[in-house]
Order: sequence, then structure tokens, then C-alpha cells
Amino acid sequence: MQKSVKNPGKQRKALFNAPAHIRHKLMAAPLSSELSASKGAKTLPVRKGDTVRILRGDNKGFEGKVSRIDLKAYRIYLEGLTREKVDGTNIFLAVHPSKVQIRTLSLDDKWRKKILERKVAPVKKAEKPKVKPAKKVEKAPAKVEGVAVTEEKTETTQKKATAKKSSAKKTAKETEEKVAASKSRAKQASEKGGE
Repeated sequence: MQKSVKNPGKQRKALFNAPAHIRHKLMAAPLSSELSASKGAKTLPVRKGDTVRILRGDNKGFEGKVSRIDLKAYRIYLEGLTREKVDGTNIFLAVHPSKVQIRTLSLDDKWRKKILERKVAPVKKAEKPKVKPAKKVEKAPAKVEGVAVTEEKTETTQKKATAKKSSAKKTAKETEEKVAASKSRAKQASEKGGE
């Protein structure tokens, strides 16, 4: 297993000096939703004979058969995707495999068939109906002593609540008094200054 490297220069060097078996894996492209559902794989390396659709760039939407793969340059060439040079000759346009989506697979290679057999399509689990847990019902105490205890608790909680209300009323009254006092002082000061 290779160690991951963060240095961009080392990443580029590893890419450009990669051996053929790693280059082949780097030529992978995503499968279409229909293919990925049936084959059980999200991506596969592009092969000659696959039909792909371009998803990015000037030729977005173009669909064609892969005619050639260039492992050294990490590019694929599609039938029909050409441009005309100044002298009039037609040349194929190179496309990076990450910018395409595989629409149909060429399965004339037995090794590729074995790869797809290993990646079995995931079987969807049957959805189980969600069972809600039964709500806990609070039982009333059966004993007479228990009733007395619960009554005492309710009385104490009521006393606390009334104490909070009264303290809130006191603080409201105090703030009103402070505001009134500050207004009267301001009034007196303005009267003295006016004389």
C-alpha cells in the first residue's frame, strides 16, 4: 500500500512516473446510473469499445465509442470527436476519463467480466416497519402513604412558584420606583437650571 503524500510536487511525480497497472486504475470513469445499479460498481476503468458520454468541456453531451486509449497521457479518444487542422486534416480530440460517463460496457474481455462478477449489485434490504416504543404510563401510587408524599411535593412546588411570582413583582416595583425617582431628579435639575 502506498503512503499518501501531501506535497503537490511529489503527487505530480508519482502520477507521471506511475507504472502501467496504476495508470490503468487512474483511467477510471463513473458508470451511468442504470449501469451502476445493474452492475454494482460506481466506477470502472475505460476500455476500448465502451460507449461514453462527455460531461464537461466544449463537447459536453457528445456520446461516442472509445477508439483509442493513451495510458501515457491519461487520455481517451472517441469515434467522431475530431477537429480540422489548418492544413485540412482531421485529428481526434483527447478527453480525460474523469470528464466522461460510461454508458455501455464492452464485455468481450473475460477479465473484465470477472471484475464485474466480484462487484455484485447490492441487494436492497426490505424496509422494516418502524415500531414505536410503547409510552411509559405513570402509575398512581397504590399506598395511602405514597399519596400523602405526592401531595406534599405538589404543595412545595406551588409554594416555590408563588415565591418566584412575588419576587418578580417586587423587582418590577423596585425598577418602577427607580425610574420615577430618576425622572423627578431630572425634572428638579431642569427647573433649577431654568431659574
